[in-house]
Amino acid sequence: MKIIDFSKQKSVINKYVRELRDKDTQRDRMRFRQNVIRIGHAMAYEVSKVLEYEEVELQTPLAKAKAVIPSEDIVIATVFRAGLPLHQGFLDVFDEAGNAFVSAYRYYKDKEGTEVSIRIEYMATPCLEGKTLILVDPMLATGGSMELAYDAFCTKGKPARLIMAAVIAAKPGVEYLKRLFPSNDVLLYCAAIDPLLNEHKYIVPGLGDAGDLMYGEKL
Repeated sequence: MKIIDFSKQKSVINKYVRELRDKDTQRDRMRFRQNVIRIGHAMAYEVSKVLEYEEVELQTPLAKAKAVIPSEDIVIATVFRAGLPLHQGFLDVFDEAGNAFVSAYRYYKDKEGTEVSIRIEYMATPCLEGKTLILVDPMLATGGSMELAYDAFCTKGKPARLIMAAVIAAKPGVEYLKRLFPSNDVLLYCAAIDPLLNEHKYIVPGLGDAGDLMYGEKL
């Protein structure tokens, strides 16, 4: 798996990440969501550079012209609920892409909250056979959600290509996905990669619960 870490580059993405992390700026829920959408826009532009392209001819009001456009059949997929703004950012750029959704949530198997598992209950997707799957999720902690989401989507056809994107990733989760997807044909785009997971499997320093910061606290 090839990893693209934008925190090691000079990019406006770093500004958006700074605001996402700041506990004072986080009080503005709308700005938090918008910054995730902006990161999606920037990441999608970078992803567009690695796609296959074809030349097409079109008719302007004055004459014929040629254009070079992406030729891959793209499906953008995400995990409810926190993935929705990042998904929207990618869809704003790849506006003709198919869309896939899965619900995945973490639950603790012990009362101390240290043994974490992921449960999937809902999925909606087009056929993925031979398509380019762009799987986006703002928080990549253990890698479990990405793995289960990908496995669930693959029951509806095997994608020809896998591209993943996360806003904040934890190094242990990145290493896990590297073992799971050893081929350099698989790409992982991260706005930032943090070093640690705490005992409850939250990313440190991270930014907190992305879903709650976007949509409010849940029961």
